[in-house]
Amino acid sequence: MRSVTVSIDVPQTPAQVYDFLDVMAHHERFTDHYLTDWRYDGPGRGIGSRATVTAALGGAKSDVTIEVVEAEAPRRLVERNISAAGRRLAHGTYTIEPLPTGGSRISFTYAWTRAPLAERLLAPVVRATMRRANHTVMQRLAAELARHVSAASC
Repeated sequence: MRSVTVSIDVPQTPAQVYDFLDVMAHHERFTDHYLTDWRYDGPGRGIGSRATVTAALGGAKSDVTIEVVEAEAPRRLVERNISAAGRRLAHGTYTIEPLPTGGSRISFTYAWTRAPLAERLLAPVVRATMRRANHTVMQRLAAELARHVSAASC
């Protein structure tokens, strides 16, 4: 299946964005509209930080294990996602680029390595559902970054 990418521009610097995204527990704040029951394992940040969540998307629920497998401060974080009893393997990649006028562009790409047959057959619907969910994630991430950076500067 083809990957899905969504982006948003925020006023925070790439270092501020990366510092926030690098903490696995922060992800719960902006994804809890469809990822619930967060259980953490491993270090709190960086490669090896891990969470198991319940994903409720498109009328289906599934446990997903999310683990950071690559980290390149302040530009990129890659998470490996395993779900559907191992039948789904995907990678979520956050790319953070500085904007010429200040701030950052955050892009998130969800790329399937392996997907159950039903998802492959319904690929256009699955991709549209993921695009909508991740568009909401980006909007919520921008709001959480504003709160986090504001609280940190007080």
